[in-house]
Amino acid sequence: MTNNKKLELDNKGVPSVYPAKVKRQISIIFLVILAFYLFSMYWTQKDMVGGFDNALSNMYQVIKKFFPPKLKIIPAVWGPMSQTIQMAIISTTIATIITIPLALLGARNISTIKPIYYVTRIFLNVMRTIPDLVLAVVFVGILGVGVLPGILALIVFSVGILVKLISETIEAVDMNPLEAIRASGGSAIQTITYGLVPQVLPQFTSFALYVFEINVRASVVLGLVGAGGIGQILDRELGFYNYPEAMAIIVLIFIVVIIIEYISGKLREALI
Repeated sequence: MTNNKKLELDNKGVPSVYPAKVKRQISIIFLVILAFYLFSMYWTQKDMVGGFDNALSNMYQVIKKFFPPKLKIIPAVWGPMSQTIQMAIISTTIATIITIPLALLGARNISTIKPIYYVTRIFLNVMRTIPDLVLAVVFVGILGVGVLPGILALIVFSVGILVKLISETIEAVDMNPLEAIRASGGSAIQTITYGLVPQVLPQFTSFALYVFEINVRASVVLGLVGAGGIGQILDRELGFYNYPEAMAIIVLIFIVVIIIEYISGKLREALI
């Protein structure tokens, strides 16, 4: 054969895309994953009282209690719903501002002082390991029930996500414009302003909008631990077993999230 390479042929005599060794490895990996899923299903059902059949029956009984939703509660929860959106806007805005210097320090091709680069990376990795719900519980314990603990939790959560996304975007930029500006005597600020910002600004804006969408949903969950917003009202209705009212709130949250995602998606399409 050409180039003295032997191509493995399938049953029809056509060169095979994957060698037999690779096929065997893929087959073994697939069987191991399948066995793991089957074992997990068996073990989960073993620990469940009544098994999956009983769980499905209970799920049906619980879901039936949520219908029909009592939509008359919606006018009374517009205030907490707007509070949830405001929490997401404030936290995303502050997190975006904090992200700018941290993303520059956490980008390998921009941060010239390696110890600062590694310290920044480690610090951000630690931030990302703490769930937003845990952060909310901590801030609620420190500051008490209200909107402020939720905003602080979302800021820390958002910074961890944004810095990772933006720093990786910065590391992938074309360095030739930056080197040209440096060679012509440009300062560090000029290099970043005219060489880096035009390349990362569309992605930066897109990621900020994406994190805003996440924060809208996360702020609902944070309300369940006393961090303000519509989640707090939802938790109250569930605690009082007012399932139709809770379902109406869930429907409202769903509609608001869909609208925000649609607007955000259109903005991202216009920017990228």
